[in-house]
Amino acid sequence: MRISIIGLEDERFNRPLQLIANLFFEESQIFKSVGEEADIQINFNLQVQDKILVSAELKSKDDKVFASEYQRAIQITDSEKERFKQIKNAVSHVYLTVLQDYTGITQKWGILTGVRPTKLLHKKVQEGIPFEAAHQQLKADYLITDEKIELMQQIVDRQLTVVPDLYSLQKEVSIYIGIPFCPTKCAYCTFPAYAINGRQGSVDSFLGGLHYEMKKLGAWLKEKGIRITTVYYGGGTPTSITAEEMDMLYEEMYTSFPEVDKIREITVEAGRPDTISPEKLEVLKKWKIDRISINPQSYTQETLKAIGRHHTVTETIEKYHLARQMGMNNINMDLIIGLPGEGIPEFTHSLNETEKLMPESLTVHTLSFKRASEMTKNKEKYKVADRGEVEKMMELAENWTSSHGYVPYYLYRQKNILGNLENVGYSLPSQESIYNIMIMEEVQTIIGLGCGAASKFVDPLTGKITHFANPKDPKSYNDGFEAYTEEKIKILDELFSEKGSPA
Repeated sequence: MRISIIGLEDERFNRPLQLIANLFFEESQIFKSVGEEADIQINFNLQVQDKILVSAELKSKDDKVFASEYQRAIQITDSEKERFKQIKNAVSHVYLTVLQDYTGITQKWGILTGVRPTKLLHKKVQEGIPFEAAHQQLKADYLITDEKIELMQQIVDRQLTVVPDLYSLQKEVSIYIGIPFCPTKCAYCTFPAYAINGRQGSVDSFLGGLHYEMKKLGAWLKEKGIRITTVYYGGGTPTSITAEEMDMLYEEMYTSFPEVDKIREITVEAGRPDTISPEKLEVLKKWKIDRISINPQSYTQETLKAIGRHHTVTETIEKYHLARQMGMNNINMDLIIGLPGEGIPEFTHSLNETEKLMPESLTVHTLSFKRASEMTKNKEKYKVADRGEVEKMMELAENWTSSHGYVPYYLYRQKNILGNLENVGYSLPSQESIYNIMIMEEVQTIIGLGCGAASKFVDPLTGKITHFANPKDPKSYNDGFEAYTEEKIKILDELFSEKGSPA
């Protein structure tokens, strides 16, 4: 779809206009000139004084015309960035409206293209705005539908039940530990994940750097008297390394980190069933880690083969039962809606198989075409369901979880996600992942250790977020882990200085 935009010369509009166009059209091109090559032309009229007045008129090649107007008071701010954000949202409001009218497609998340919509509702709760008024504001400002606002409210309620002190955890931190190895790389994946076979030298070097980071960071936390809320081992697949290597890693955690017995939750992703063994489960049990993920993604064998997962459906089920027998009492499983070749029958089958296991939590992802993934680079090889079928599969997941006693407790969205939908974590009551809440709502600093691990440093006073990422490939990490560790500690020193510390 070729879209001509007239009347918005500021280049800062380019990205939001493109992102919203992508919600409607698989391939869209935006240009700012009048031309015969355009499929549709949209003329904007924008006026900004004490309030924002904006109108848009869409004309199609077949002479159909759609128009929209919007106005809102402009909130006084010293920040040019915040001022432009208000203008951008007003422009997005009329832009989305004329595109919805033209296509007949309603975008349930309105103009939102960001990852964390529930943060908007949390902010209104913290400001003391009553729920009904908050809902009306979300609907008016962002065009979010009642259905999605209700989902946001359910999640916010659940999070505040699970973590009643959610808004006052700035004085603590959580820790993410990235293990960048997997048996194989999945076709949809862009996480730092390297096939582990034949890489033992890289693994040894990487683990040496990770132990160093854990020692240094743990010493800093002890010195400053800062407690850890949650620890999450992700990747890659953290259970790709050997049982002995896992044992030494968790011993390092208990030795280096402060008050490990008071950490609210420690999670280890064992997402690939082909990495789980009795020996590794014994190690987890030894170190009192009982929250793990075992991720089927699908219970259709042909699908697993197509996306590059080299385990079998039977192996997933067998490893789940093995983990149960060996004392894992909080197991998460992931399913993905819209995998290649899958429609409603295959997804229904996956839900039916999940019913036989009843894990404590179920995360339902919607497939996203991530820019660097094998699937995106070779789209023609991977046939996926259309928007209507994807929405029906999401509805199946919502109905299934509700009827089986699961409640939604976190969600996030991604660019290029099928059907402009979302990923939702459901759990049985009191089995929620606290780490998932922390990472999505960005209420506290999360320190990333290991290869590809991203840190988010949240200023305890202003809430401003500073990002820092370790390199994704093991060689670069091994070459520079000391420098990355020092850089993180320097940022932490500034955040938790006497002046800035909330303690």
